[in-house]
Amino acid sequence: MTKLPMISFAVANFNGGAFLADAINSALGQRDVDVEVLIVDDRSTDDSWPIARRLAAADSRVRIFRLDRNSGPARARNRALREAHGEWLAILDSDDLIHPDRSRRLIDEAARCEATMIADDLLLFDQDDLQPPKLFLERRNARAPRWIDLASYLDQTLMFGRHPNLGFLKPMIRRDFLQSTNVTYDESLQIAEDDDLVLRLLLAGGRYRLLPRPMYFYRKHGRSISHRLSSINADRMMAAAERQRAAIIAVAPHAVSAFDKRVRALRAARGFSHLIDALKRRDAAAALRVASRTPSSLLLLRQPLAAAVARLIGGGAAAEVPAPTPRKDAVLFISRQRIVGATNGSSAYLIAIARAARDAGFEPHLLQPSPGLFGRTPFFRIRPEMAVFASHRIRGGRRFGDWMIATDPAVTLAAARGMLARLLRKARIGGPLSIDRKAPYAAAAPWQRDDFAFVSRYGREIPGPAIADYVFQSEALPYLLTPDRRTATLMHDLFSARTSQFGDAAADSVTALDEASEIELLGRTDAVLAIQQQEAAFVRDHVPKARAILAPMAADPVANATAGNANELLFVGSNTAPNIHGLMWFNTEVWPIIRAARPDACLKVAGRVAEAINQVPGGVEMLGMVDDLRPLYESAGIVISPLLQGSGLKIKLVEAIAMGKACVVTGVTLQGVEEDLGSVVERADDPQRFAAAVIALQGDEQRRQHLADAALTTARRQFGPTAAYAEFTEWLSAAPN
Repeated sequence: MTKLPMISFAVANFNGGAFLADAINSALGQRDVDVEVLIVDDRSTDDSWPIARRLAAADSRVRIFRLDRNSGPARARNRALREAHGEWLAILDSDDLIHPDRSRRLIDEAARCEATMIADDLLLFDQDDLQPPKLFLERRNARAPRWIDLASYLDQTLMFGRHPNLGFLKPMIRRDFLQSTNVTYDESLQIAEDDDLVLRLLLAGGRYRLLPRPMYFYRKHGRSISHRLSSINADRMMAAAERQRAAIIAVAPHAVSAFDKRVRALRAARGFSHLIDALKRRDAAAALRVASRTPSSLLLLRQPLAAAVARLIGGGAAAEVPAPTPRKDAVLFISRQRIVGATNGSSAYLIAIARAARDAGFEPHLLQPSPGLFGRTPFFRIRPEMAVFASHRIRGGRRFGDWMIATDPAVTLAAARGMLARLLRKARIGGPLSIDRKAPYAAAAPWQRDDFAFVSRYGREIPGPAIADYVFQSEALPYLLTPDRRTATLMHDLFSARTSQFGDAAADSVTALDEASEIELLGRTDAVLAIQQQEAAFVRDHVPKARAILAPMAADPVANATAGNANELLFVGSNTAPNIHGLMWFNTEVWPIIRAARPDACLKVAGRVAEAINQVPGGVEMLGMVDDLRPLYESAGIVISPLLQGSGLKIKLVEAIAMGKACVVTGVTLQGVEEDLGSVVERADDPQRFAAAVIALQGDEQRRQHLADAALTTARRQFGPTAAYAEFTEWLSAAPN
């Protein structure tokens, strides 16, 4: 027996050939659900029918039907309803798009609360870019999932009302509920047929759920049927309202007053349509008759007037940050990590990839859709290396010269709370307000509705490939509203490996991600940029849908390697769990052995890892952030990397060998580059051997110089920009989107 689909998509089409393939492919691309797509062509006069036939020939899940005459969307959808096999019927207009996870998320929510109908928020976008994309629902309906009962539906489906009309939503409906109620589309209606269906299903006992996540992408253009209210359509809607009123009196008399309010709004809308027709005919007498019979129709003139004013002032959509018009050979980076410059490994890697794109002739742009990256610091200074990006936008941030200032009040409030907590602790005052809560890891934080709208608004205007900085950003790519755009994930490291490495001993400072989830996220883009060979092999083995591109961190080698000061050790690291735990292990287990043998030895620690170390042993100097690391590298005799957990390429190791330094590292540091670097560094994984390796190098300048020379030679050969990014730039330069 053939397995029945979970969802049947009903696609009524009339002359939608320009967008039909994208709409159908977005339905076929639904993740984790079995689908069928029913295209019912309403006797199109464009190339829709040949396109539908090609789509059906290419995928057996597509079934096509053609009406015997042009009849409107209601009759087409009724045909789809009769032909459907799925548990759910989903409405999809032939010019719209949907998020790949829409169906699964809506079905899960409906199953959780036993809903028979469920809808989500709309993301409205203008095909001609006359206005920027925007969310449909107001915040009162978008705070959390909620029920839509008959009364609230009537109250929020007023024609030309001041609030979003819920009748525009595109619900999914249980097919067995449709069959049990015998409710079908009213074929006399050319517009508002979905609204009429939902109203009658609510009267039949339907449980209507709203999940306010924007996953239906509603395309507005000159041929959008729902934007045309002709006099004939208005008259038909009034006739349908009379039938609806009779049903409400019989089934829900308590809702009659709410329905009558809706009818008054419809009557005003009908009067408005007749008024516009009269004005177009220049029939002043007819216009006066309409105005006298329906004075409320005059109030609706505010809408075309407001639209005209908006067009004159550019739609009222001034950019948050002025930016030059992107070139056609642009490449878009989407990131939610805090990037001020090459101040840590992950930032340095992203900037290096962007620089490689620029050197290949592309124009890099950086889009950061979350104010959460500010953490509890409402401003930061942009370093010169950020000039690699032709534009840099942050939601909730505005740039002034070299400074990025948070404009989101929540960031300022978080900063004030953090300052208060520090003051209370300094004054030795306890209590909840004195607890210092670390800002969440912004790159993996839950996405917000406004984040998605920001991506749509500013990302859509930048053509070319789109690169998600970490797997967590792949959620945003569908909101670029360009289905044929090539996409890639900047992998950085294998997060699921980090989870297993930390175990019960200590928690990672970023986020936990299991292997199956990471594989699924990596499979959402066309390509994956892996920072080291071991992780590129993981992508090839587990993510066959994506092309694995090896793109290690490129080195910037110095002219000459130096043995440095034998007693001076250097550790460079950001404030992340692997660096913190590794340095604490070194300080407590290794450093006492070294100091016993070499009392004059000193360790300099550069980077924000110093902020997390409370107990500093003798001989260790915490330098914090250092603008220029080169003098520290030059004077250091040995660079250490005592990491016990972590994944990805340890970027500071590449930096150290490029500086021509002797290094003592753990096996974790060497992950993925053992073949390249195993012979040019000293490896030790227990405290005694690590200390012994350091002490031996301190006493052997010739060995230090030999390792430093070998490291620098390897850095030039294996990690030069040309070798590191050849495959990536080849992918960028492939056939355009």
